[in-house]
Amino acid sequence: MKPDAIVVGAGPNGLFAACRLARAGRKVLVVEAESRPGGALWSEERTQPGYLHDVGAGFIAFRDSAAFTALDLERHGLAFALCDVESAHPALDGSCAVISRDPERSASSFVDALDRQAFARLVGFHRRVEPHIMASLGPFPQIGPALRMGLNGARLASYFLRSSGGLGRHLFRSEAARRVIPAMGLHVDVGPDDRFGAALAYVLALRAATSGYAVPIGGAKAITQALIAELESHSGSVRLGQPVTKIEVEGRRAVAVTLGSGERIDTDGPVLADTSAPSLYLNLLGEPHVPSRIRQRMQRFPMGWGTFKVDFALDAPVPWQAQACRSAAVVHVGESIEDLRRFTEQVRGGDLPEQPYLVVGQHTLADPSRAPEGRHTLYVYTHAPSTLDPGRYPGGWPAWREHLADRVRARIEWLAPGFSRHVIGRRISDPEDLERMDRNLVGGDMGGGTSQWWHQLVFRPVFPYFRYRTPVRGVYLASSYAHPGAGIHGMCGWNAAGIALRDYR
Repeated sequence: MKPDAIVVGAGPNGLFAACRLARAGRKVLVVEAESRPGGALWSEERTQPGYLHDVGAGFIAFRDSAAFTALDLERHGLAFALCDVESAHPALDGSCAVISRDPERSASSFVDALDRQAFARLVGFHRRVEPHIMASLGPFPQIGPALRMGLNGARLASYFLRSSGGLGRHLFRSEAARRVIPAMGLHVDVGPDDRFGAALAYVLALRAATSGYAVPIGGAKAITQALIAELESHSGSVRLGQPVTKIEVEGRRAVAVTLGSGERIDTDGPVLADTSAPSLYLNLLGEPHVPSRIRQRMQRFPMGWGTFKVDFALDAPVPWQAQACRSAAVVHVGESIEDLRRFTEQVRGGDLPEQPYLVVGQHTLADPSRAPEGRHTLYVYTHAPSTLDPGRYPGGWPAWREHLADRVRARIEWLAPGFSRHVIGRRISDPEDLERMDRNLVGGDMGGGTSQWWHQLVFRPVFPYFRYRTPVRGVYLASSYAHPGAGIHGMCGWNAAGIALRDYR
């Protein structure tokens, strides 16, 4: 049966898009190049038998997005767990500010009395504006949510116009408090001094205090499996191991896709691409169908940093010195704003970081089913150059991956003496490994291109094609390379599907 909508790529955004199309009555076919679905939203036994590790995305801060809420994936068995502490920020001086959904728990960790009061006020303010921020995840521009914030919107804008380090210094007095928000910006490639970098860092920090960092029970793949179950319940289907090599265009409109096998699949409906923007514009769409300016932009598309990930299998929990870390979903390792600044400069300069900033995920504290009884997994990533300069790093990543992994282990050891004794297995994923796993993660970039301010809103992925449409009628970009960008919220695909349904109505 000829599908009347085709989705290229079975990553999370592709599946959210497919579900929205299918629920609207479209006969949807999802075509995925890899032998499994999910892209970076999957889980595997990567270190030892019985130890389940998330291969990419590890925590869900937007499980109440419009996409998640509309699909009600709990009907398909999806369940989440939460820790007592969402985010802990320890340092060698013994300080450790935390963010918890319990305001008193958060406030008590801020040693300075004025910082406690400032954080409590900040959380109260955020609760008032958060519904409007969540509404802004829809197709840009979202004028209504901005207008409804009134004076609160002006205050929020004053925050967002700062750097993340500048916002931390503006709000707090102690270094322990000041490093919290800038650490969140480094989930992607937003350093503490980057102009207008506070927006993303603020949202990630304050979402921890409201929604929390949820852990999918059974691993991140549980979300992918629930999405596929939802799609199939509306007669949609997924074909695996079938790379799409070309979107066929006739009369300036998409009419089919061609697979690597040579098979052509025709459609009278839209084609949505859960791919990188350069792959869509330079590979899937033929040169005659893309303006030269857009092709030139894609040839120098601004990617974010590479991601360097290490998964550990442990025979006991991490022996953090700071007690709050022992019940935290995520531990952010960065001594100070200056430490985060130095890390940023080294990665941007093409160097391996001497003291890597770390995002440390402790999934088994919330979901013990991911490891044998009494054992634990540990999910750790930092950033690094996508490729290494052969003059400084001869042999490239194959020669230096163990070296950086040892630095990662040592940095945890400083804050958790004895950690190394509990490691019974580790698995390294350097930027090149991540791209081999998921071709959307170009150079190991987990963010769908840089998250700098000049690549957001009307510039994401390229002006004027910021509302998912492309120069070819019926072709839409539905990946994290479109607004609102990185994160497991499903909104890139959900929004693209909504635009496509509007166009084909």
